[in-house]
Amino acid sequence: MGNPGKIAAVNTHPISAPLKRVQRTAHESRGDVTLLLVEVVTDDGIKGYGQVSSTPMKDIDGWIKKLTPHVIGMSALAHGDVWEKLFALTSPQPGQGALPRSARPQIMAAIGGIDMALWDIKGKAAGMPVYALLGAENKPVFTYGTGGYYIEGEKLTACADELAGFVANGYKAVKLKTGADTIANEVKRIAATRAAIGPDISLMLDLNAAYDLPGCMAFARAVAPYNIFWLEEPLHWYLQPADFALLAKATTIPLAHGERELTRFTTRDFLTIGSVRYVMFDATRAAGFTEALRVAHMADHAGAMITPHHAPEMHCHLVAAFPRTGFAVESHGSPDRDPIWHGLFSDRAQVRDSHVYMNDKPGFGIDIDWDYAKKHAA
Repeated sequence: MGNPGKIAAVNTHPISAPLKRVQRTAHESRGDVTLLLVEVVTDDGIKGYGQVSSTPMKDIDGWIKKLTPHVIGMSALAHGDVWEKLFALTSPQPGQGALPRSARPQIMAAIGGIDMALWDIKGKAAGMPVYALLGAENKPVFTYGTGGYYIEGEKLTACADELAGFVANGYKAVKLKTGADTIANEVKRIAATRAAIGPDISLMLDLNAAYDLPGCMAFARAVAPYNIFWLEEPLHWYLQPADFALLAKATTIPLAHGERELTRFTTRDFLTIGSVRYVMFDATRAAGFTEALRVAHMADHAGAMITPHHAPEMHCHLVAAFPRTGFAVESHGSPDRDPIWHGLFSDRAQVRDSHVYMNDKPGFGIDIDWDYAKKHAA
C-alpha cells in the first residue's frame, strides 16, 4: 500500500454485549463484556485498529481523546516515538505537569489501544501481516479454552461438564476459574473437571488473585494430585515478586502471571527473581503491542514461556514470533463467554483444534463487522 503519512485522527468505538447469565470469578462479577475499538487514521487514508479490553471503558475512552492531540501529525510508522512520547506524560517533566497517578491503569490502556492500531497500520503499509514483520512464519499457534466461571444457581461441578465440552470440540488444554469458594469445594470442582476431561488434557487454574501466601500454599498442596499445568494470578494484588518466589519454592506447580502488570518494568522483576514460568502480559489491557514485544523479549531471554492473556487474533502474531518460548494464546471455549469476539469480526484468525490459524492479510488480519459494532455500540 505504500508508506503511510502522518497520524490525522484517532477515533474510538465503544462496544458492549450482554452475557446470557451473570458470570463471576474470585475477583468480580459481570453481566456483559466490553471492548473499546481504537481506530487510527493517516492523512493518506490508511486505517489501523487496536483494542482495549480494560475498564472502565468510558474513562479509557476519555483518556484516548486527551492523548490524541499529542500524536496528531506524528509519523504513523513511528510507533516507538509515539509510545515514548505518551508514556513520558505519566511522569513529571520540567514545565509540564504529569498525568494523574490515580488514572495510570486507564492511561496505560489508552496508550495501548493507540499503539496497537499503529502496528496494524505498519503491516498494512508494508502489505505484510504483523507476524511477518516480526520475522515469523504463518504456523498454527497453540491456544487453550477458558471457562468454568461461577454461575449463580449452577451445581458446584457444572464446570466439569463445560470444560469437557471444550475438549469434545478439540481443545487440548483448558483453564478453570477457581478461588471463590472454600478450598474443599474448589478441590471438588477441580477433581470433577479432571475426571471429565481425562488425564491427557492440560488443566490450568486461574485464581484471579484470590489468596494470601499461606492460603495459596495450602491450595497448591490440595490441588497438586490433579496434575495442574499452572496456577495463574495466585496471590492478592499487593503481593510482589518476593512473595511469588516463596510460593514457587513451596509448590511444583508452575506459576503464571502478568496480565495485570502495566509495563515491562514490573514484569521484569517477576522474571528476574525467577518466580514466574508463564508470562501473560496483555497488550489490550496495558501499553500495547510495542510493550508486549519488549516483555516477550525479556521472557525469551529468561527462558520463561510467552502466553498472552486474551485477544488471540492479535496476540497470536506475538507468540508466533518466538518459536522457542512462544507457548500459547488464550481463547474462550464458548461463544457464551465472549460474544464480542465471536461477533465483531467479519474476518480474523480462526480457532480450531486447540490452535489459532492466522490469515495472510496485512496488519493484524482483522476486518470489522460494522453492523455488529453499531448494533452493540455502548
